[in-house]
Amino acid sequence: MKEAKLAHKQEVISEIKEAIQNSKSVTIVEYRGLNVANVTELRNQYRNSNSTYKVYKNTMVSIALQELGYEGFEEYLVGPNGFVFSNEDMVQGPKVTTEFSKKHDKLVVKGGLLDGKVLNADEVQALAKLPTKEVLIAMALGGLNAPIQGFASALNGIIAKLVYALDAVKEKQEQNA
Repeated sequence: MKEAKLAHKQEVISEIKEAIQNSKSVTIVEYRGLNVANVTELRNQYRNSNSTYKVYKNTMVSIALQELGYEGFEEYLVGPNGFVFSNEDMVQGPKVTTEFSKKHDKLVVKGGLLDGKVLNADEVQALAKLPTKEVLIAMALGGLNAPIQGFASALNGIIAKLVYALDAVKEKQEQNA
């Protein structure tokens, strides 16, 4: 029986490690006081943002984080915690969490993980304020497009001046003839 429990715990720890390694970011939240309807709504919002919300025992998460080489996370693993794994965009999970916590003060951001670093609550809040990946790409493409548009406008202006000059020469020759 003990071997079965130990095997199950190892399986859960492996699942947690895999989820952390495959995530762009992880947000640690305290959900104490949320009712089932709130948690269901929150899970749906996470699902729509390609994030996953899981509840694990803090000791299991602690072991997984230690095995992955994280340090300084112990203070965040106290009380009932939920873990938000942002699967595609590092800001989506924190953004959904922050927006939801504005409406439901029972959801508290405690900390998070990003690129091998442990984040405090303020850093997670700052991460939530960053634009999404799609917005950043659009901004970059807009920045690349602006010089090209400027060059095209300059060429268009030069061609227009050349046409006016040729037209003026033509009119002058017609007057002299």
